[in-house]
Parts: sequence; structure tokens; C-alpha cells
Amino acid sequence: MGTLSKALCLLLLYCVSASAAATGCYLKYKDPKQPLGARIRDLMNRMTLQEKIGQMVQIERTVATPEVMKKYFIGSVLSGGGSVPSPKATPETWVNMVNEIQKASLSTRLGIPMIYGIDAVHGHNNVYGATIFPHNVGLGVTRQGPPKRFCYLDPNLLKRIGAATALEVRATGIPYAFAPCIAVCRDPRWGRCYESYSEDYRIVQQMTEIIPGLQGDLPTKRRGVPFVGGKSKVAACAKHFVGDGGTVRGIDENNTVTDKNGLFGIHMPGYYNAVNKGVATVMVSYSALNGLRMHANKELVTGFLKNKLKFRGFVISDWQGIDRITNPPHLNYSASLYAGISAGIDMIMVPYNYTEFIDEINSQIKKKLIPMSRIDDAVKRILRVKFTMGLFEEPLADLSFANQLGSKEHRELAREAVRKSLVLLKNGKNKGDKPLLPLPKKTGKILVAGGHADNLGYQCGGWTITWQGLNGNDLTVGTTILTAVKNTVAPTTQVVYNANPDANFVKSGKFDYAIVVVGEPPYAEMFGDSTNLTISEPGPSTIGNVCGSVKCVVVVVSGRPVVMQPYVSKIDALVAAWLPGTEGQGVADALFGDYGFTGKLARTWFKSVKQLPMNVGDKYYDPLYPFGYGLTTKPNKL
Repeated sequence: MGTLSKALCLLLLYCVSASAAATGCYLKYKDPKQPLGARIRDLMNRMTLQEKIGQMVQIERTVATPEVMKKYFIGSVLSGGGSVPSPKATPETWVNMVNEIQKASLSTRLGIPMIYGIDAVHGHNNVYGATIFPHNVGLGVTRQGPPKRFCYLDPNLLKRIGAATALEVRATGIPYAFAPCIAVCRDPRWGRCYESYSEDYRIVQQMTEIIPGLQGDLPTKRRGVPFVGGKSKVAACAKHFVGDGGTVRGIDENNTVTDKNGLFGIHMPGYYNAVNKGVATVMVSYSALNGLRMHANKELVTGFLKNKLKFRGFVISDWQGIDRITNPPHLNYSASLYAGISAGIDMIMVPYNYTEFIDEINSQIKKKLIPMSRIDDAVKRILRVKFTMGLFEEPLADLSFANQLGSKEHRELAREAVRKSLVLLKNGKNKGDKPLLPLPKKTGKILVAGGHADNLGYQCGGWTITWQGLNGNDLTVGTTILTAVKNTVAPTTQVVYNANPDANFVKSGKFDYAIVVVGEPPYAEMFGDSTNLTISEPGPSTIGNVCGSVKCVVVVVSGRPVVMQPYVSKIDALVAAWLPGTEGQGVADALFGDYGFTGKLARTWFKSVKQLPMNVGDKYYDPLYPFGYGLTTKPNKL
């Protein structure tokens, strides 16, 4: 073959290769019949360095313009807490937004779809009209007591909640949820304690059953391989790796000081279960372990999670997580980026300054500080999850699941979860007294008091519509405890509501009994850290004014045990309702005896904050109510 002929042949081959995507020519990576490994290799071989780096970048939706997605080959987009396309956005609005971003990704040279992620930590919590389930602190108590205290009443409850949440997330066109949090909270002063199922790792391990609910059941026995079972499921994210619930004094993002027994015996076991169940992604914790920030901990992220546990999904940073390797954050971005990528983080939740990240990682690759083998490992893992999810076959969302958002079936499931998550701590003012609960539905007049009785925002807590949560009833659709009471009592029973009645009002009211609902205001990470753990005023004065004059049940709405010892002697019955979410009817179900109380404490209820941290098994264990405690009642006969 002559020189000219060779040149023409090479030119022809180049043209065919360059135009393959545009002309519909066969591309192995787009063929779902090809083995997963072959598809990944084929695509990797076609990718430029910039396309690979783009896959490692996750940006916030507010900066994810079509131009940015195409120019930088962005691999992932997220909604931060409270970040929505419009107030009270419909599923159609969400789907259109996600698809607009996705179409930009698909228009790039290789057409690699982006993956959209969102926090869905107790239902699809950013979205108006979604079913809001109890926070994890409540779900952890849905179990039987001794001698089978780790045997759950309904082992499928968490799995069913995961499946319902996946459908509601998919209703808005989103395929990736940053859940579940499998932290083992060892100090309730931590502002994220309500995101933890328990202080005991064994309960946390059992609760990882939410993962196959979100993702589907792993069809193979290949541990560590990510799995997402179709369009009705979402990729899950086990977080925050590792030790986030063990920080000193419960300070958020602080240092966890522990030995190997504490690390591998308390904080790590939940990850064994999560990886074995095929969790697609793992998010790294802001916190440090014995002084080393987890975002820079190569020994645990790469050495243990990836190599020892054989986790083959991708590892994602937390929001600006690599920035926070230094204190103050972003003090030395170059060093932080190097440490985070070298540690084994595959996808970086940037989420805004994407050009800074891209420029810096390019510089470090050029200087051979970060080897291409590390970049390739990250991109392979990201592509593995995307292929597994079916994003290459069906990248665009539709409205086929729109009717699942806030559906009656899901709200009934949440109502079931609420009543199973309640813990009855006291029933009868003094020992030997007749129990107050269940309450009679038919009576003359009852008082409902307390600022949490008619406040859906307080009932749902943080991570609801906005990052830190809201005050009031117009944030979303749901049933307050007051409304639930009115729905439940007999038509002839008069229900009087007074958020903070004075003693004279109560004494002159001739009430048969009172329901007092008090607790904490909404909060989320950082802002939720508390050194005193008191219920907010005027809660204590309301308890005193009401319970001093009439038989009362106090319902505590909180994200953790709070100071109750000073009030216990004054009240007839005490119920821990945690943060029940939108379905307050579940509280009334148990108060009035339609269902019995069954919940058992998954957290130690302290007497005084001076005792903290105090967990079951400690040498000096003197709680107000011990781990595993919970009175039971039988449902009324119909």
C-alpha cells in the first residue's frame, strides 16, 4: 500500500471513529448486551482526561447550566438542602429540570449521562407534598424488648420505607438518594443524633435493610458490587464514613477519639452490612478520627473500605468536604485536594467552585502528583454505578411515577411507622396507679396544649423542605397531632386547644384530661449541637400549668432524649414521639388505643447532661430510662 493510500485509510478510520456517536455507529459501551466490564473499558478508552475529570465533579443545580454541563463534562448534579426548582414544585417541574440538565450531558461527544442526587433522609424531604417518615431516631425503636431486644416487630418496615422513598424520589426524576445515615450516635448532644438509628451498632446493622428497599435486593452473592434494580429504585449512599457519631462531646464535625475496638466494634459494623447489600455509594464524614480528617484518611477509605471490604461502588465527599480538611476550610485548597483524591474519594461534591477544582486537579496530574491510575479508579467506579443503574439505556425521566409522591399508601406506611416508633415511658402518676393510657375517645372535654401540638414543621424536624427545617403548618402536606386528636375522639367530645395556657385557665376549664405536646424546635447539623438538651420554652411552664391541675399525658417531640427528670413526677403519662414526620395520626392511634404501644428505647435516656456521654454497657450506667425500656399497652377491643 502506498503512502497516499495509507494516509487516506487512516483519515477514513479517524472520520468513522469521530462521527460514530453522531451517525449511530456501533459503540460497545452503549450496548446493554455487553458485559459490564467490557462496557466500562470501552468507554474509558474513548475518554479524554478532561472527560474523566468531569465525571469526578458534582455541582449544585443552581450552577448546572447546559453550557457548564457540556463544557466541563460534569458527571453529577445535586440539590443541596432546600434547593428546589421553585417553591412547592410539582413532579413535572422537577422532572423537566432534571431532564434539561441531562439533555446537556447527553449532547456531549460521548453522551455520558449525569447522575442527579438529593438528600432523602426521611422520605423525599426536600419536596413539597412528599411523605415524610419518622427520622431514624424513631425508626430505631421499632423492636421487641428483652429477652429478644434486637428482634424487630416487622423486619420489613425499613425495607418498605426504603421502597416507598425510592418511588417518591423517582417521581421527581431523580435516581440517587444520599441515604441512609448509618452513624452510631454515642452522644445526644450531637446535632445529627436524630439521623442515627441507635447508640448500639447491632440496631444500626439491622436498619441497613432500608438499602435493599431503596435499591432492590442484590441478585448475586458478589459482595461489594453496587446494585440498583431498575427505574423504580434509586442508588443509595451509606454515610458518613466513619465514626461521625462518636465525636468528642458530640460536637458536629469534631474529632472521634477511639481505639481499634471502638472503631471496628462500634462505628464500622453498619458498613459491613451496607457493602454486603450492594450499596452503590459511600459518603465520607466531615469528622476526624484520632486527629486525621476522614476526607484525608487513605488507610480507611482505600485500604479498608475499597481493598479490605471490596467495595466497588464510588466514594463521594460531603458538601465542600475536601475544603474542610483544613481549619479554617479552604485554607490550603491544593493540599486538601491532593489529600482527598489520594485518600480514595472518587466524586467530589464541590458544589460551586468547579473551575477551581478542575484547574487544580489538572495541575496536579500534570505535575505527576496525582497518578492517572487514581483518576482511572475513580472514573471506573462512577461509570460502574451509572451502567448498573441503567442510565445509559434510559437517561431521561418521565412522569410515570408522579402519582407516587405523597400517595395514600405511603402515608399509611408512614402512619404505621409513627405508631411503632413511639415509646411509652410512663403510664400512671405513681406506682400502682391506674394507667392513664389508652385515653377514652368519648368524654366531656379535653385540653390539647403545647407549641408542638399543631406545628407540622416542629413535628417533621430538620431536613424537611429546607436544610434546618421550618416552623408552622404551610411547609408541606400532613396531619398535625392536634388534627389527629380531633379526627380520633368521639363527635361529642369537645377538644380545646391552647398552646400555652396559664394555670387559672386549666383549673377553670373542667377538663377530663389533657394532652401536652412539647419538644425541640427544628435543627440540622452544626446548628443542632446542644450542651443542655432542654425542651424549649414555654414547654416546661406548659407542663407545670397543665399537669398540676388535670390528668395529663406529655408527648415529647424531639430528635434525641432531652431533660425530663424535673417534670416526670408531675405527669401521669409520658410518650417519646421523636420526630414523627407528616403523619401525626400515628400518634393518636396509640394514645387512644387503636393500636398498642410497642416501641423500645434504642437510646439511653439520661437523668442529667452531666452524665453524658452514657451508653448501654458503660461501667457507670444510671439512666432515667435504660436502653431497651418501653412500656406496652394492648389495643382496645373493637
